[in-house]
Amino acid sequence: MPAKVDENLCSGCGLCEETCPEVFQLDDNGISRVIGDCEDADCCEEAAENCPEGAITIE
Repeated sequence: MPAKVDENLCSGCGLCEETCPEVFQLDDNGISRVIGDCEDADCCEEAAENCPEGAITIE
């Protein structure tokens, strides 16, 4: 189940990276990027639920 980040919604708060660093990382512009697979991480859904902008979706 892949994660996606809507860069137009992402505010760069970093909460996803703190919650699930094996899947999310902020890029040089402060926008979250997916760097791993949610199947290997138990934290993706928590990161998506806690995103204050609703920028993360799990498919």
